[in-house]
Amino acid sequence: MRKYILTRILKSILSLFAVVSIIIVMIYTMIPRTKIFDNDAGIKKMKGDTRTIYVYRKYAELGYLEYLRKQDMCLEVFGDGEDYTACLVNESAQQHEAIDFYINKGYALETLKSGDPLVYHDYNWLELLGKFYGRLFRFDSKNAIQDEGNPDLERKYYWGKNPDNGTPAFMCSGCEYKYQLYFNGKFPFIHQHFLTFDFGESYPTSVGIPTTQVINEGQGAIKNSDQTFPTGLEQESALIQTSCKYKVTPDHLDEKKFDDHYADCLSAHESPSMVSTSYIMGIIALIISYGFGIPFGISMAQHKDKFRDKLGIAYINILVAVPSLAFIFFMRSIGTLLGMPDKFPQLGFDDIRSWIMPIVILALLNMPSLMMWLRRYMIDQVNADYVKFARAKGLSEKEIFRKHILRNAIIPIVNGIPSSIILCISGALITESAFAVPGMGKMLPNAISQMNNNMVLTLTMIFTALSIFAVLLGDLLMILVDPRISLTSKGGE
Repeated sequence: MRKYILTRILKSILSLFAVVSIIIVMIYTMIPRTKIFDNDAGIKKMKGDTRTIYVYRKYAELGYLEYLRKQDMCLEVFGDGEDYTACLVNESAQQHEAIDFYINKGYALETLKSGDPLVYHDYNWLELLGKFYGRLFRFDSKNAIQDEGNPDLERKYYWGKNPDNGTPAFMCSGCEYKYQLYFNGKFPFIHQHFLTFDFGESYPTSVGIPTTQVINEGQGAIKNSDQTFPTGLEQESALIQTSCKYKVTPDHLDEKKFDDHYADCLSAHESPSMVSTSYIMGIIALIISYGFGIPFGISMAQHKDKFRDKLGIAYINILVAVPSLAFIFFMRSIGTLLGMPDKFPQLGFDDIRSWIMPIVILALLNMPSLMMWLRRYMIDQVNADYVKFARAKGLSEKEIFRKHILRNAIIPIVNGIPSSIILCISGALITESAFAVPGMGKMLPNAISQMNNNMVLTLTMIFTALSIFAVLLGDLLMILVDPRISLTSKGGE
């Protein structure tokens, strides 16, 4: 079994990288790259060389190409000397030599309106993948910070306390992040900075902010709380101390709060992040759908062709036949008549009424398939030999259903539980759109329509990884429910 699990994990990782690699190649080679500027309002105000240089800088930041302006070319070819100075003169022999050097390396030449040369190299698909995966994984260590202005920086790992709740925290001096491992009540509850993922910055929306921060950062107004800082200062502040990174030059306000250089911190917000919002909504809806769907499905199977079974089948058929969008708007109208808001932002995160209708709708949409399949699995088991044998032994129908039929019929349902739980993170596109919920559901479609390449790749990798590993967890959970199931062959493969 151990070998099987390791093999599955390896295959899952390879599948993940294969999917992401295909998406990278598609985005960067099949879609005109000029479309990334369609939603950039700033570029429309630019003209001439300013616009051209801005375009090349954005292409380089997003990983399309590498470009060098006149100064960079001359410095690379001639170093810092007289030839470098001569190279800066347009049409000089040294400048032509520098240009020829790069053209021979496969670069293309563009001459700006000012007469300055600019060379660029478009990455091929192998280079695209190399650049993406080369920056993706960032490992923190006690030697990560190299600050000439702080030569006495102590480099060590040590145990401390989370300033928010007093729980133990694994900390570091010399790392990029001070708090390496800590716990709190915010999803995903266990947090670490040993390994972070660099998908690049968001563009053209949330410009300059890393995509992972866009997803995980809280929403709404800044939220202050009473805090005690390392210097002993007690003050209301929105800073999240566990997020603090090394800051080369702390300012006067930083020195009042922190006794070291770890003063570059994120701020807390009043409302949960997009991923937390979707997960809270999704997991509550999932609990409701399983809490009602499983008993209803069992009851339908136990009373096949009777009133409650027919009523359940009618409910399933209606929900399957009616388009989800129509059902959502119908339920939203009913909710409005009952005094519920038709848009989430009307009352906001703090009012429970904002959550009720989206959660109820998600639960109702999830229940039909759960009821239908559980009913079908249980009815399929009714005529099995082991059921006939149990009846012959004199067991009651209630005991047979509970101890035998349900145990076998529930296995396929159990297989899908990890996927249902984990993929709550991805949000619900139609429901969140209908209620204007600031969650994850709309992020991927919006990122695609806005040509936010880094966000598309971030979400693709997250959703693909969750889906692949949820399938593995589902298989392993089946074994726990029914040890008779084996995922390996007799040889152990």
